[in-house]
Amino acid sequence: MRVTHVITRLIVGGAQENTVASVLGLQEKPGLEVDLISGPATGAEGSLENCFSENPGLLTVLPELVRPIHPWQDARALRKLTEIFRRTRPDIVHTHSGKAGILGRLAAARAGVPVIIHTIHGPSFGDFQGALPNLLFRAAEQFAARHTTHFVSVAHAMTEQYLAAGIGRREQYTRVFSGFPLAPFLATANDPALRKSLGLHPDDFVVGKIARLFALKGHDDLFAAAPELVRRCPHLKFLLVGDGPWRERFETTVRAIGLEKHFIFTGLVPPAEVPRYVGLMDALVHLSRREGLPRALPQALAAARPVLAYDCDGAREVCLDNETGLLIPPGDRRQFTEKLLLLASDAPLREHLGRRGREIVRENFGVKKMVDDLHALYLKLAAP
Repeated sequence: MRVTHVITRLIVGGAQENTVASVLGLQEKPGLEVDLISGPATGAEGSLENCFSENPGLLTVLPELVRPIHPWQDARALRKLTEIFRRTRPDIVHTHSGKAGILGRLAAARAGVPVIIHTIHGPSFGDFQGALPNLLFRAAEQFAARHTTHFVSVAHAMTEQYLAAGIGRREQYTRVFSGFPLAPFLATANDPALRKSLGLHPDDFVVGKIARLFALKGHDDLFAAAPELVRRCPHLKFLLVGDGPWRERFETTVRAIGLEKHFIFTGLVPPAEVPRYVGLMDALVHLSRREGLPRALPQALAAARPVLAYDCDGAREVCLDNETGLLIPPGDRRQFTEKLLLLASDAPLREHLGRRGREIVRENFGVKKMVDDLHALYLKLAAP
Protein backbone atom coordinates (compact mmCIF):
# COMPACT_ATOMS: atom_id res chain seq x y z
CA MET A 1 0.00 0.00 0.00
CA ARG A 2 1.41 3.37 -1.01
CA VAL A 3 0.61 6.37 1.23
CA THR A 4 1.59 9.95 0.44
CA HIS A 5 1.36 12.67 3.09
CA VAL A 6 1.16 16.34 2.12
CA ILE A 7 1.86 19.34 4.38
CA THR A 8 2.29 23.05 3.64
CA ARG A 9 5.71 23.48 5.28
CA LEU A 10 8.01 21.65 7.68
CA ILE A 11 8.73 24.39 10.21
CA VAL A 12 9.29 23.52 13.86
CA GLY A 13 5.77 23.13 15.20
CA GLY A 14 3.30 20.62 16.59
CA ALA A 15 1.49 19.72 13.36
CA GLN A 16 4.81 19.33 11.56
CA GLU A 17 6.38 17.19 14.29
CA ASN A 18 3.24 15.02 14.27
CA THR A 19 3.50 14.56 10.50
CA VAL A 20 7.21 13.73 10.54
CA ALA A 21 6.74 11.18 13.35
CA SER A 22 3.81 9.64 11.47
CA VAL A 23 5.72 9.28 8.21
CA LEU A 24 8.87 7.88 9.83
CA GLY A 25 6.86 5.48 11.98
CA LEU A 26 4.48 4.29 9.26
CA GLN A 27 7.28 3.54 6.80
CA GLU A 28 8.45 0.86 9.25
CA LYS A 29 5.12 -0.97 8.95
CA PRO A 30 5.21 -4.05 6.70
CA GLY A 31 3.46 -3.58 3.39
CA LEU A 32 3.47 0.22 3.57
CA GLU A 33 5.38 2.54 1.26
CA VAL A 34 5.20 6.07 2.70
CA ASP A 35 6.46 9.44 1.52
CA LEU A 36 5.87 13.13 2.23
CA ILE A 37 5.40 16.18 0.02
CA SER A 38 5.98 19.58 1.61
CA GLY A 39 6.28 23.17 0.56
CA PRO A 40 9.51 24.97 1.47
CA ALA A 41 10.20 25.70 5.15
CA THR A 42 10.76 29.42 5.55
CA GLY A 43 10.80 31.85 8.45
CA ALA A 44 12.24 32.18 11.94
CA GLU A 45 10.51 29.02 13.18
CA GLY A 46 13.25 26.73 11.81
CA SER A 47 12.94 23.60 9.68
CA LEU A 48 12.34 19.88 10.24
CA GLU A 49 13.53 18.88 6.78
CA ASN A 50 16.75 17.52 8.30
CA CYS A 51 14.67 14.76 9.95
CA PHE A 52 14.82 13.04 6.55
CA SER A 53 18.57 13.42 6.05
CA GLU A 54 19.13 9.69 6.50
CA ASN A 55 16.34 8.81 4.08
CA PRO A 56 15.98 11.74 1.68
CA GLY A 57 13.80 9.72 -0.68
CA LEU A 58 10.91 10.06 1.76
CA LEU A 59 10.64 13.85 1.29
CA THR A 60 9.78 15.88 -1.81
CA VAL A 61 9.86 19.68 -1.47
CA LEU A 62 7.44 21.41 -3.82
CA PRO A 63 8.46 25.10 -4.22
CA GLU A 64 5.02 26.11 -5.49
CA LEU A 65 3.29 24.98 -2.29
CA VAL A 66 3.45 28.22 -0.26
CA ARG A 67 1.55 29.19 2.88
CA PRO A 68 0.05 32.58 1.87
CA ILE A 69 -2.84 32.68 -0.59
CA HIS A 70 -1.23 33.16 -4.00
CA PRO A 71 -3.53 32.33 -6.95
CA TRP A 72 -0.74 31.77 -9.49
CA GLN A 73 1.40 29.62 -7.20
CA ASP A 74 -1.64 27.79 -5.85
CA ALA A 75 -2.76 26.86 -9.36
CA ARG A 76 0.74 25.57 -10.17
CA ALA A 77 0.90 23.60 -6.91
CA LEU A 78 -2.48 22.01 -7.64
CA ARG A 79 -1.35 21.01 -11.11
CA LYS A 80 1.97 19.59 -9.91
CA LEU A 81 0.39 17.64 -7.06
CA THR A 82 -2.13 16.17 -9.50
CA GLU A 83 0.69 15.17 -11.84
CA ILE A 84 2.63 13.53 -9.00
CA PHE A 85 -0.39 11.54 -7.81
CA ARG A 86 -1.20 10.39 -11.35
CA ARG A 87 2.39 9.25 -11.78
CA THR A 88 2.91 7.56 -8.41
CA ARG A 89 -0.66 6.25 -7.97
CA PRO A 90 -0.89 6.25 -4.15
CA ASP A 91 -3.60 4.18 -2.49
CA ILE A 92 -4.01 6.85 0.18
CA VAL A 93 -3.27 10.58 0.23
CA HIS A 94 -3.15 11.98 3.77
CA THR A 95 -3.07 15.78 4.02
CA HIS A 96 -2.14 18.14 6.86
CA SER A 97 -2.52 21.91 7.48
CA GLY A 98 -4.68 24.47 5.71
CA LYS A 99 -3.22 25.14 2.27
CA ALA A 100 -1.90 21.61 1.69
CA GLY A 101 -5.14 20.22 3.08
CA ILE A 102 -7.20 21.99 0.42
CA LEU A 103 -4.88 21.63 -2.58
CA GLY A 104 -3.76 18.12 -1.66
CA ARG A 105 -7.29 16.78 -1.39
CA LEU A 106 -8.41 18.41 -4.64
CA ALA A 107 -5.36 17.08 -6.48
CA ALA A 108 -5.90 13.60 -5.08
CA ALA A 109 -9.53 13.63 -6.22
CA ARG A 110 -8.50 14.78 -9.69
CA ALA A 111 -5.93 11.98 -9.86
CA GLY A 112 -8.47 9.35 -8.81
CA VAL A 113 -6.83 8.45 -5.48
CA PRO A 114 -9.23 5.96 -3.84
CA VAL A 115 -8.77 7.07 -0.18
CA ILE A 116 -8.24 10.70 0.86
CA ILE A 117 -7.63 11.54 4.54
CA HIS A 118 -7.20 14.92 6.17
CA THR A 119 -5.86 15.56 9.68
CA ILE A 120 -7.31 18.55 11.53
CA HIS A 121 -4.43 19.77 13.69
CA GLY A 122 -6.23 23.01 14.51
CA PRO A 123 -9.17 25.04 13.25
CA SER A 124 -8.72 26.91 9.97
CA PHE A 125 -11.75 29.10 10.69
CA GLY A 126 -13.30 30.67 13.78
CA ASP A 127 -13.69 33.80 15.88
CA PHE A 128 -9.93 34.34 15.96
CA GLN A 129 -10.03 35.90 12.47
CA GLY A 130 -12.11 38.48 10.62
CA ALA A 131 -15.52 37.79 9.11
CA LEU A 132 -14.34 37.56 5.49
CA PRO A 133 -11.38 35.21 6.07
CA ASN A 134 -13.59 33.11 8.34
CA LEU A 135 -16.22 32.81 5.59
CA LEU A 136 -13.64 31.96 2.93
CA PHE A 137 -11.81 29.32 4.96
CA ARG A 138 -15.03 27.72 6.13
CA ALA A 139 -16.29 27.56 2.53
CA ALA A 140 -12.98 26.07 1.37
CA GLU A 141 -13.14 23.37 4.04
CA GLN A 142 -16.75 22.58 3.15
CA PHE A 143 -15.78 22.22 -0.51
CA ALA A 144 -12.72 20.07 0.24
CA ALA A 145 -14.86 17.83 2.48
CA ARG A 146 -16.68 16.61 -0.64
CA HIS A 147 -13.41 15.01 -1.66
CA THR A 148 -12.48 13.61 1.76
CA THR A 149 -12.92 9.96 2.68
CA HIS A 150 -12.07 10.42 6.35
CA PHE A 151 -10.91 13.01 8.88
CA VAL A 152 -8.39 12.48 11.65
CA SER A 153 -8.87 14.89 14.57
CA VAL A 154 -6.21 15.49 17.19
CA ALA A 155 -9.03 16.30 19.62
CA HIS A 156 -12.77 15.69 19.86
CA ALA A 157 -13.14 19.48 19.99
CA MET A 158 -12.02 19.68 16.37
CA THR A 159 -14.56 17.09 15.33
CA GLU A 160 -17.38 19.01 16.99
CA GLN A 161 -16.31 22.35 15.46
CA TYR A 162 -16.15 20.92 11.95
CA LEU A 163 -19.43 19.04 12.26
CA ALA A 164 -21.09 22.22 13.53
CA ALA A 165 -19.86 23.95 10.37
CA GLY A 166 -21.49 21.29 8.19
CA ILE A 167 -18.21 19.59 7.30
CA GLY A 168 -18.52 15.83 6.88
CA ARG A 169 -20.51 13.29 8.88
CA ARG A 170 -19.72 12.02 12.37
CA GLU A 171 -18.79 8.55 11.13
CA GLN A 172 -16.08 10.14 8.98
CA TYR A 173 -14.09 11.28 12.04
CA THR A 174 -11.53 9.45 14.16
CA ARG A 175 -9.59 11.02 17.03
CA VAL A 176 -5.90 10.17 17.08
CA PHE A 177 -3.87 11.99 19.72
CA SER A 178 -0.70 13.65 18.45
CA GLY A 179 2.05 11.39 19.73
CA PHE A 180 5.61 12.41 20.56
CA PRO A 181 8.72 10.68 21.97
CA LEU A 182 7.82 10.22 25.62
CA ALA A 183 11.12 8.93 27.03
CA PRO A 184 13.03 12.26 27.05
CA PHE A 185 10.18 14.00 28.89
CA LEU A 186 9.65 11.15 31.35
CA ALA A 187 13.36 11.25 32.20
CA THR A 188 13.86 15.01 32.25
CA ALA A 189 15.36 16.69 35.30
CA ASN A 190 16.15 20.19 36.52
CA ASP A 191 19.52 20.76 34.83
CA PRO A 192 21.62 23.07 37.06
CA ALA A 193 24.04 24.00 34.25
CA LEU A 194 21.26 24.97 31.83
CA ARG A 195 19.46 26.80 34.62
CA LYS A 196 22.57 28.82 35.41
CA SER A 197 23.25 29.59 31.74
CA LEU A 198 19.78 31.14 31.47
CA GLY A 199 20.23 33.26 34.59
CA LEU A 200 17.73 31.32 36.69
CA HIS A 201 18.36 31.21 40.44
CA PRO A 202 17.76 28.08 42.53
CA ASP A 203 14.75 29.61 44.30
CA ASP A 204 13.06 31.06 41.17
CA PHE A 205 9.58 29.78 40.37
CA VAL A 206 9.79 29.13 36.63
CA VAL A 207 6.66 29.49 34.50
CA GLY A 208 7.17 28.01 31.05
CA LYS A 209 5.42 28.76 27.80
CA ILE A 210 6.19 26.82 24.61
CA ALA A 211 4.82 28.53 21.52
CA ARG A 212 5.68 30.41 18.37
CA LEU A 213 6.22 34.10 19.02
CA PHE A 214 3.27 35.18 16.94
CA ALA A 215 -0.40 36.14 17.04
CA LEU A 216 -3.07 34.18 18.93
CA LYS A 217 -0.59 32.34 21.14
CA GLY A 218 -1.53 34.34 24.25
CA HIS A 219 1.73 36.15 24.92
CA ASP A 220 -0.02 39.52 25.21
CA ASP A 221 -2.27 38.11 27.95
CA LEU A 222 0.82 36.90 29.78
CA PHE A 223 2.52 40.30 29.50
CA ALA A 224 -0.64 42.03 30.76
CA ALA A 225 -0.78 39.83 33.87
CA ALA A 226 2.96 39.79 34.54
CA PRO A 227 3.31 43.02 36.60
CA GLU A 228 0.73 41.89 39.17
CA LEU A 229 2.16 38.36 39.23
CA VAL A 230 5.70 39.60 39.87
CA ARG A 231 4.50 42.10 42.48
CA ARG A 232 2.92 39.28 44.46
CA CYS A 233 5.58 36.67 43.69
CA PRO A 234 8.91 38.48 43.16
CA HIS A 235 10.92 35.30 42.48
CA LEU A 236 8.73 34.37 39.50
CA LYS A 237 10.45 34.00 36.11
CA PHE A 238 8.89 33.39 32.69
CA LEU A 239 10.69 31.04 30.30
CA LEU A 240 9.47 31.56 26.73
CA VAL A 241 10.56 28.65 24.52
CA GLY A 242 10.28 29.29 20.79
CA ASP A 243 10.86 31.90 18.15
CA GLY A 244 8.84 33.69 15.53
CA PRO A 245 8.23 36.91 13.62
CA TRP A 246 6.91 38.77 16.69
CA ARG A 247 9.96 38.24 18.89
CA GLU A 248 11.21 41.83 18.61
CA ARG A 249 7.74 43.17 19.39
CA PHE A 250 7.47 40.95 22.48
CA GLU A 251 10.93 41.89 23.73
CA THR A 252 9.97 45.57 23.34
CA THR A 253 6.79 44.96 25.36
CA VAL A 254 8.74 43.29 28.16
CA ARG A 255 11.13 46.24 28.35
CA ALA A 256 8.19 48.67 28.33
CA ILE A 257 6.65 47.05 31.43
CA GLY A 258 10.04 46.97 33.14
CA LEU A 259 10.22 43.19 33.52
CA GLU A 260 13.10 42.23 31.23
CA LYS A 261 14.83 40.54 34.19
CA HIS A 262 11.80 38.29 34.65
CA PHE A 263 11.42 37.11 31.03
CA ILE A 264 13.83 34.75 29.31
CA PHE A 265 13.54 34.29 25.54
CA THR A 266 15.30 31.07 24.56
CA GLY A 267 14.93 31.58 20.82
CA LEU A 268 14.50 28.60 18.55
CA VAL A 269 14.94 25.31 20.41
CA PRO A 270 15.25 22.07 18.37
CA PRO A 271 12.53 19.56 19.29
CA ALA A 272 15.08 17.16 20.78
CA GLU A 273 16.19 19.88 23.22
CA VAL A 274 12.72 20.87 24.43
CA PRO A 275 12.66 18.28 27.28
CA ARG A 276 15.71 19.94 28.88
CA TYR A 277 13.85 23.25 29.04
CA VAL A 278 10.65 21.64 30.33
CA GLY A 279 12.78 20.17 33.11
CA LEU A 280 13.48 23.72 34.36
CA MET A 281 9.78 24.59 34.63
CA ASP A 282 7.71 24.46 37.79
CA ALA A 283 4.52 24.89 35.76
CA LEU A 284 3.55 25.47 32.15
CA VAL A 285 0.96 27.96 30.92
CA HIS A 286 -0.84 27.77 27.61
CA LEU A 287 -2.92 30.80 26.67
CA SER A 288 -3.51 30.20 22.98
CA ARG A 289 -6.81 31.18 21.36
CA ARG A 290 -6.41 28.76 18.45
CA GLU A 291 -5.17 25.20 18.84
CA GLY A 292 -6.28 21.69 18.09
CA LEU A 293 -4.70 20.02 21.09
CA PRO A 294 -1.46 21.82 21.96
CA ARG A 295 1.47 19.41 22.27
CA ALA A 296 3.05 21.61 24.93
CA LEU A 297 0.41 20.43 27.41
CA PRO A 298 1.05 16.66 27.22
CA GLN A 299 4.80 17.31 26.93
CA ALA A 300 4.80 19.20 30.22
CA LEU A 301 2.59 16.59 31.85
CA ALA A 302 4.90 13.80 30.67
CA ALA A 303 7.58 15.57 32.70
CA ALA A 304 5.14 15.69 35.66
CA ARG A 305 4.81 19.47 35.40
CA PRO A 306 1.32 20.86 36.09
CA VAL A 307 -0.35 22.97 33.41
CA LEU A 308 -2.56 26.05 33.43
CA ALA A 309 -4.48 26.55 30.20
CA TYR A 310 -7.25 28.48 28.56
CA ASP A 311 -10.31 26.29 28.08
CA CYS A 312 -9.99 26.57 24.33
CA ASP A 313 -10.38 23.93 21.61
CA GLY A 314 -8.90 20.59 22.74
CA ALA A 315 -7.00 21.77 25.84
CA ARG A 316 -9.57 20.22 28.21
CA GLU A 317 -8.93 16.77 26.73
CA VAL A 318 -5.53 16.62 28.43
CA CYS A 319 -5.64 19.50 30.93
CA LEU A 320 -8.30 17.92 33.14
CA ASP A 321 -9.41 20.62 35.56
CA ASN A 322 -8.16 19.95 39.10
CA GLU A 323 -6.86 16.54 37.97
CA THR A 324 -3.88 17.22 35.69
CA GLY A 325 -4.01 21.02 35.62
CA LEU A 326 -6.16 24.10 35.95
CA LEU A 327 -8.50 25.42 33.24
CA ILE A 328 -9.60 29.04 32.96
CA PRO A 329 -11.92 30.91 30.58
CA PRO A 330 -9.99 32.49 27.69
CA GLY A 331 -8.95 36.04 28.51
CA ASP A 332 -9.84 35.87 32.21
CA ARG A 333 -6.79 37.65 33.60
CA ARG A 334 -8.02 37.59 37.20
CA GLN A 335 -8.45 33.82 37.26
CA PHE A 336 -5.17 33.35 35.44
CA THR A 337 -3.34 35.42 38.05
CA GLU A 338 -4.97 33.74 41.04
CA LYS A 339 -4.55 30.19 39.78
CA LEU A 340 -0.94 30.69 38.75
CA LEU A 341 -0.16 32.12 42.20
CA LEU A 342 -1.95 29.10 43.70
CA LEU A 343 0.39 26.78 41.82
CA ALA A 344 3.39 28.86 42.90
CA SER A 345 2.42 28.57 46.57
CA ASP A 346 1.23 24.94 46.72
CA ALA A 347 3.96 22.39 46.00
CA PRO A 348 1.81 19.35 46.97
CA LEU A 349 -0.86 20.48 44.46
CA ARG A 350 1.77 20.81 41.72
CA GLU A 351 3.08 17.34 42.52
CA HIS A 352 -0.41 15.80 42.50
CA LEU A 353 -1.41 17.37 39.18
CA GLY A 354 1.87 16.53 37.52
CA ARG A 355 1.87 12.92 38.70
CA ARG A 356 -1.67 12.29 37.44
CA GLY A 357 -0.90 14.05 34.18
CA ARG A 358 2.12 11.86 33.59
CA GLU A 359 -0.03 8.72 34.02
CA ILE A 360 -2.57 9.87 31.42
CA VAL A 361 0.02 11.04 28.90
CA ARG A 362 2.05 7.85 29.22
CA GLU A 363 -1.04 5.85 28.23
CA ASN A 364 -2.21 8.01 25.33
CA PHE A 365 0.51 10.10 23.70
CA GLY A 366 3.29 7.76 22.63
CA VAL A 367 4.41 7.81 19.00
CA LYS A 368 3.84 4.06 18.71
CA LYS A 369 0.20 4.39 19.71
CA MET A 370 -0.35 7.20 17.20
CA VAL A 371 1.31 5.24 14.40
CA ASP A 372 -0.56 2.04 15.28
CA ASP A 373 -3.88 3.92 15.31
CA LEU A 374 -3.16 5.48 11.90
CA HIS A 375 -2.07 2.14 10.45
CA ALA A 376 -5.26 0.46 11.66
CA LEU A 377 -7.31 3.26 10.12
CA TYR A 378 -5.51 2.91 6.77
CA LEU A 379 -6.17 -0.81 6.67
CA LYS A 380 -9.83 -0.26 7.49
CA LEU A 381 -10.36 2.44 4.86
CA ALA A 382 -8.41 0.64 2.16
CA ALA A 383 -10.17 -2.71 2.69
CA PRO A 384 -12.11 -3.87 -0.39
